[in-house]
Amino acid sequence: MCAIHQPNLFPRLSTLAKLFAADRWIVLDDVQFARRDYQHRARLAALGDPGRQQWLTLPTHLPHGRPTLISQARLVDPGHSRRTVELLVRQYYGRSSHWGAVSEVLDAVVYALATTDCVAGIARASTVAMLGVLGWAGEVLDSSGIPARQSRSERLADLAMATGSTHYLCGTGGLRYLDPDPFDTHGIPVLPFHTPADTGDPLWQWARRSSSLWVLSEIGPGALANHLAAQRENHRLGFAS
Repeated sequence: MCAIHQPNLFPRLSTLAKLFAADRWIVLDDVQFARRDYQHRARLAALGDPGRQQWLTLPTHLPHGRPTLISQARLVDPGHSRRTVELLVRQYYGRSSHWGAVSEVLDAVVYALATTDCVAGIARASTVAMLGVLGWAGEVLDSSGIPARQSRSERLADLAMATGSTHYLCGTGGLRYLDPDPFDTHGIPVLPFHTPADTGDPLWQWARRSSSLWVLSEIGPGALANHLAAQRENHRLGFAS
């Protein structure tokens, strides 16, 4: 089962849950960069008060203007971005009893910031580190290294087929535009993925509005992994039925 998603900096829980439910994440890094999206920014929510939020943004240069691909976007000032990330993440979550897990994710991103100015690589590193502290053992591949057609749905279907994936896990945003015909041609079922809605649980209430660093800091990696594993099993049982 594969999920195909753009690299996001410290991804939201809704994104993280979809990736955790998949066996393979294909990092969609060869599509157009969008400044209003999450490749170079994350919304940090405060411990104990998730309604208090602040954007963490990495100033980004697009060498080809608006047509710049995600893989081509570069940091304006990597040193400044590294200091900003360290300062804000520690400011928001340094008092957490689960700081050890958070700091593992932070360290991976700080290292990436010290070794590359590629925005996609830094965002990718943040997500891989987050999945790692949760015990996810899936495969990560970059779409830029896989031949595929250019139209949106055909590209996704080709990526799934080329990687040997048998199912495509699609989030609510993708379902709004996805054409299932290219997947049907390849014999790959499209499986909808939804996070819980209207449960009253703050964990899911903020799933689409804040970085998953917040919930990792609030409940820790073990509890978060259990929540995500339950969502994964619920979806797989639904698929099987």
